[in-house]
Amino acid sequence: MQHFSSRLLNWYNKNKRTLPWRGHRNEYAVWVSEIMLQQTRVETVIPYFKKWMKLFPNVRALAKASEREVLNVWEGLGYYSRARNFHKAAKIVIEKYGGKLPNDVVELRKLPGIGRYTAGALASILFGMDEPALDGNLKRVYARLLDVKMPINSADGEKLLWKIAYENLPKGKAADFNQALMDLGARICVPKNPRCGVCPIARDCEAKKRGVQHLRPVKVAKKIVPHYVHAAAVVVERIGNSLYVLLAKRPARGLLAGMWEFPNARVEGESVGEAASALRAAYRLNVRMKRGLNPLATVEHTYSHFKVTVNAFRCELSKAAMGENLKWIRLKDLGKYPMGKVDRAIARKLKSDSHF
Repeated sequence: MQHFSSRLLNWYNKNKRTLPWRGHRNEYAVWVSEIMLQQTRVETVIPYFKKWMKLFPNVRALAKASEREVLNVWEGLGYYSRARNFHKAAKIVIEKYGGKLPNDVVELRKLPGIGRYTAGALASILFGMDEPALDGNLKRVYARLLDVKMPINSADGEKLLWKIAYENLPKGKAADFNQALMDLGARICVPKNPRCGVCPIARDCEAKKRGVQHLRPVKVAKKIVPHYVHAAAVVVERIGNSLYVLLAKRPARGLLAGMWEFPNARVEGESVGEAASALRAAYRLNVRMKRGLNPLATVEHTYSHFKVTVNAFRCELSKAAMGENLKWIRLKDLGKYPMGKVDRAIARKLKSDSHF
């Protein structure tokens, strides 16, 4: 495979993407990019990376920030456990390693949010270690290059691909090699309609030789994604000279942990009574829909394992009793509270609505 790696590296040296974290001498900047790039496209990450580096320019600034500040900057990037784990890891790096990432793969993997792929990427890029990295792009490239028929999203497929990655890693060149494969997967060996005519390693590709590059990689079929309907309560009251809105803070673990949302609950039917009953059960919140079944907003969103439709209703409290995780905040301060995409859409609609 020596000729394969040489051709790939020659192509990379001439065609590498210009990215704000590439060639960065600041190991923290590379760490930021690798966390953000987990399950997220480069084009999406770039503006978030730039904003993050302005607000949290080093690991100490991140460690000192509050979780709310961190989540607020991360808002919209998704997979929020990455931000929370990154925040935790920053504190550990300050306390245990003096503000520097450990140059040891085993120690790297002990940090929250750093798995096998990220540890390999950091070890090779920052410390020049002979460690492979295996993200979605690299899995696709290797599956085509060696015509892997095993599903890449199965345990056995994952194991095989890591073995392939180790066996084909050119010694002393892991950093450029890993990044070259990432660029190849992002620009040429793309998921659909791979650009084999301009691929620098097409002559080595077993899938292309057999005319099955469009059938690789093989993946286990995903299960049917369930669809849920939720009712959300938008409660606004004037307190003194300001308008306040009622928000709920999500639990510290699980989906959107630590984020803020409009109180909501899953419903099966469409009656006002059911929506009110569900909210009462979830939050000890007694509300009355102000405009019946005419929602302020209806928002649909697809998460990794389910879809949701949220109908947000203008409500008023009929009793003062409320759950402990509820909080009145000023309407004009909504932007300071980190939210998922659904609730941010409701918040934007609320701020533009003239009925309050």
